[in-house]
Amino acid sequence: MKYTIETYSSEETFEFGKKMGEEARSGCVYALIGDLGVGKTVFTQGMAKGLGIEEPVNSPTFTILQIYDEGRLPFYHFDVYRIGDISEMDEIGYEDCFYGDGVCLVEWADLIDELLPEEYVRITVEKNMEKGFDYRSITVEDV
Repeated sequence: MKYTIETYSSEETFEFGKKMGEEARSGCVYALIGDLGVGKTVFTQGMAKGLGIEEPVNSPTFTILQIYDEGRLPFYHFDVYRIGDISEMDEIGYEDCFYGDGVCLVEWADLIDELLPEEYVRITVEKNMEKGFDYRSITVEDV
């Protein structure tokens, strides 16, 4: 399945992420792709809220992985933007997260494409300045 939605504010992007979090099931892996500043973190914060996570959620840029246990499912939030070598993913035990009972969301997932499981959900966030500063096109695709 593949579909695209359009949002016109960070609040709408957050709400779409929240809806995705509410629908997320144990074992789901989400590959979040988009350039700097497109709203990946806002989407992720919404997803965390949809999973019932109340604590602040920020990109784990320098730690690569942040784990949130307080929601209805464990939430494994990866930001692989600063991965220097793909072997770093082994060092943090990504397989336990990808193939565990929680929900994984990987920002910049295209950088570790070869490690993604056989089945996952690809979410691509794009801007179009002609449609406004806060406009986002969000494509969701089962892979």
